[in-house]
Amino acid sequence: MADNAPAPVKPPVPPFTDESAALKARRAEDAWNTCDPQAVSMAYSPDSRWRNRSEFVTGRDEIVDFLTGKWSREHEYRLIKEVWAHTGSRIAVRFAYEYRNDSGEWFRAYGNENWQFDDSGLMTERHASINDVPIRDEDRKFFWDRSGPRPADHPGLSDLGL
Repeated sequence: MADNAPAPVKPPVPPFTDESAALKARRAEDAWNTCDPQAVSMAYSPDSRWRNRSEFVTGRDEIVDFLTGKWSREHEYRLIKEVWAHTGSRIAVRFAYEYRNDSGEWFRAYGNENWQFDDSGLMTERHASINDVPIRDEDRKFFWDRSGPRPADHPGLSDLGL
């Protein structure tokens, strides 16, 4: 893309309403549930900055590398996000995801993210705080076909009491 070419637009764009913030969070959830690092990276600005737990990532190439490593370790990954708050070009979400590791042990990760978007709707900053909790197989709550996003009728975090 030429330097003077307009940035691609990734709707919805700021300023966010209750509805557009919820849609932005759901689109992010759906993308992450594909476990496709390249596709996910396109929601972020080319110079996007992340803090994910104790790791710092800058730019799409590093995002792809980070997510490739993440999903090589976190199997049967399923994520649910829920908007906590929003204003202007920022959205705060809480989330939980379930995965199993290479040893077959299940975990539920709980976290919060703070997002900042540019005018074209690309995320320029992502700050994530996450805690992993071991769970038993019978305590899992996220069940849907791995080939697609969470179905519309699958409960969200609040409905699941999380």
